[in-house]
Amino acid sequence: MQPAVEFRGISKHFGAVKANTDVNFTIAKGSIHGLVGENGAGKSTLMSILYGYYRADGGEILLDGQARNIRNSQEAITLGIGMVHQHFMLVENMTVLDNVMLGSEGGFQLKSKRAAVEAQLREICTRYRLDVDPLATIHDLSVGAQQRVEILKQIYRSANILILDEPTAVLTAQETESLFEILRLFKEQGKTIILITHKLQEILDITDTVTVMRGGRVIGAVATAGTTKEDLANMMVGRPIENNLPRKPYNPGAPVLQIENLQLVDDQQVKLLADIGFTLRAGEIVAIAGVSGNGQSELMEILSGMRLPTSGKLDFLGKALPYQGRADADGLPRTFRELGIAHVPEDRLRDGVVKAFSVMHNTILGYQDKLKNRWGLLNFKAIAARCEQLMKNFDVRPNNHDLRIGLLSGGNQQKVVIAREVLAQPKLMLVGQPTRGVDIGTIESIHAQLLKLRDEGVAILLVSVELEEVRALADRILVMCGGRITGELKIEEFDTTRIGLLMGGMHKS
Repeated sequence: MQPAVEFRGISKHFGAVKANTDVNFTIAKGSIHGLVGENGAGKSTLMSILYGYYRADGGEILLDGQARNIRNSQEAITLGIGMVHQHFMLVENMTVLDNVMLGSEGGFQLKSKRAAVEAQLREICTRYRLDVDPLATIHDLSVGAQQRVEILKQIYRSANILILDEPTAVLTAQETESLFEILRLFKEQGKTIILITHKLQEILDITDTVTVMRGGRVIGAVATAGTTKEDLANMMVGRPIENNLPRKPYNPGAPVLQIENLQLVDDQQVKLLADIGFTLRAGEIVAIAGVSGNGQSELMEILSGMRLPTSGKLDFLGKALPYQGRADADGLPRTFRELGIAHVPEDRLRDGVVKAFSVMHNTILGYQDKLKNRWGLLNFKAIAARCEQLMKNFDVRPNNHDLRIGLLSGGNQQKVVIAREVLAQPKLMLVGQPTRGVDIGTIESIHAQLLKLRDEGVAILLVSVELEEVRALADRILVMCGGRITGELKIEEFDTTRIGLLMGGMHKS
């Protein structure tokens, strides 16, 4: 059978950065093809070339055996190529139907076309078991449902080749399995799926073939049935991955953070946090496990100064955190940073970086006042040297401090955010979803950094939906459901079944 897609000698450079170099491989029609590699390996750039976002500097792409010059995304869509991005391209205050129709409204026939499109979407949802209401508003949908909307858009546009970039990065296990069922149905219809993911178990679970990239080049392509996670990891990174990182014995120090009876009620009088209480000590990692949306984000926002609590007692190093007497949280994050509280936010693009700024400028965000000289000016020569050392120590790729951080891969953006907070030498580190959407080598690096901080006596509060990450890092585990802590376990008591029940709301006895 003719391959659905064939890459021949594809190369793409961004200035001195070689994103893709002589890339050659084929994707079989009617298959699920995995594409893996470290952050910055060139995967997303290659798929952006296929989708028409970028133009290759050299080489050619064949679709069904015919060379195609894909000049823009509209041409890619016309050729039957669809792409679901890691960060969804949806207008949140519009309906599913409106989002699908954007760009093809139909002029004066809009009303009649809306009715026809709605009927077509309902038929697609039934056929592919997408479980989406075309008249629902996007901001009312869960993350998993929003992703189904993105897939619905591509099916409506008659996509025969579907590219998914880190599709499960923000999904629960149940939502992931639902997505995989949809992809299998897609495959049964004879369509082709290209799956970019860092979760190697998912590659083994869902794909037929996997191509591995490193440094912008193809390292190899293997049948999924004949490989293992260890083999793929070694191909990706070029060395064995250490699964059990060294750590000093658990020896917690004095209390750093003490919370009693924390409550949070929103403007609609919905209780988001209720009766939260725990103590976090120096030299320990306390992980909060739970399905996203159960109060973890709100708790981290309060502790980082981004949000005011409704009530409760919150002490840091024996003194009350300065919430009292405030009408809003304006300026509070800065105060908290000065106290010694660092924050790695869950959403790095929204809260962690400024995409239009250079890597160098992002490394000083929030801490720029500490880097001024006695005349109140920033010494950019010293800041650049500091940034270059930071990028070297944390293996940020490419090592170019003048590059806009928005051009870096997600994993390398995350390294910059973590490096910035680590260099602040905090007493308390708030870490939200530290390895979301990053590769296995970067996961190892981030985990090593967090364990090093813990061994140096820093108190770390970790929020993660990845139970394997919780197992690898935590000394103690708190489980949250519905804005409450439903249980606490020592790491020696780690049990996925028990944690799962607590995540579902089975309170401690």
